[in-house]
Amino acid sequence: MRSVYIGILAIYYYYIYKYLTATPTSEAPYTFSEQVGKGKPKLASNSYVDFKSPPSHEKLGKENATIVMLVRNRELESALSSMRSLEDRFNRNYHYPWVFLNDVPFTQEFIDQTRLMASGEVFHELIPADDWNPPPYIDEEKLNENLVNSSNVIYGGSRSYRNMCHFNSGFFFRQKKLMEYDWYFRVEPDVQYLCDFDYDPFTYLRETGKIYGFVTAIHEYENTIPTLWPTVEKFMSEYPHLLHPNNSLDYITTNETELNYLVPLVNSSSSYNLCHFWSNFEIGNLNFWRSEAYLTYFNYLSKSGGFHYERWGDAPIHSIGLNLLADKSKIHHFDDIGYYHAPYMACPTSKDLRTFKRCICKAEMNGEIITEPYDVSIYSCLSRWWRYGSGKKFISEVDYHR
Repeated sequence: MRSVYIGILAIYYYYIYKYLTATPTSEAPYTFSEQVGKGKPKLASNSYVDFKSPPSHEKLGKENATIVMLVRNRELESALSSMRSLEDRFNRNYHYPWVFLNDVPFTQEFIDQTRLMASGEVFHELIPADDWNPPPYIDEEKLNENLVNSSNVIYGGSRSYRNMCHFNSGFFFRQKKLMEYDWYFRVEPDVQYLCDFDYDPFTYLRETGKIYGFVTAIHEYENTIPTLWPTVEKFMSEYPHLLHPNNSLDYITTNETELNYLVPLVNSSSSYNLCHFWSNFEIGNLNFWRSEAYLTYFNYLSKSGGFHYERWGDAPIHSIGLNLLADKSKIHHFDDIGYYHAPYMACPTSKDLRTFKRCICKAEMNGEIITEPYDVSIYSCLSRWWRYGSGKKFISEVDYHR
């Protein structure tokens, strides 16, 4: 009898085990909780399960807008970190689509992981070679010679960096997928968003008639752009009709030190004071970049060769284009957005605003804790923008409960 009892008990536990570990028969995969929830076997660290897609990727935001990132496959973890930060602080409430751009095909792992991180649709676009590589009028021998001789220039020895700056300056907004949108939010790998977005910045820009928004204004490294300003001056003399009558040229050509606690500004060998909007954060209207005025400006600069024979960055190119060709009243400083891209941090200075928007104005770089926004630095160009650009908005003038 004892052996019979043991046999029956063994059969009982066998069928219990089969029930708990049975493979689902429905076509749709079980959810995580159904597969590995209470009472289910614990997964090994190298195990995989199939997940159902999130409940909905339907866009909730009202604007014809997208979030765009130029990124390489090897930057997947940095891309996911930026996505997580922006999704948590903003996009989980709006489900705007993401567009990823790369000059080589994305790996399946990159595609799968970024789709899982996004709350909206995700598109992975391959940049055409003609949009990425140097134009045919660039002398390859001269380019390679400059790459070798630019060891003292930040990123000066990188051919891909020059391609990237040229692409961001004149081609990102002409990519086939981006042609479907009017607005974009530029995101870089490995950045942090430090405050909640309690409103839709796309809607804010549209409703207020703005075309571009930035968070930080800094100085460019002059040795990256030795002939940029002389080339811009030639452009202005040849195309004076393209300059907007309410432009912000004074913002990039004035030098009084009273705006910087009487500290001398970064030395410049030209009348350009090197101030620019830091373009790794941009929220703007794609149609400005597609305009005849901006394309004429970009093509003029591109044909001069400075992107490839020197190391012109897209930040001063974008900024100077805006300062010359746009109405300065349509350029907006987002002083309520917290943002960190090493080594600079932007964050609201108002304690009340930080509390309301749940800001954590702290970042770490190389073991050093950063808590002071760059905007309050004596070398910031922001105060100059307040004087010569679109002015300064104070908390009492802005509805932060939109």
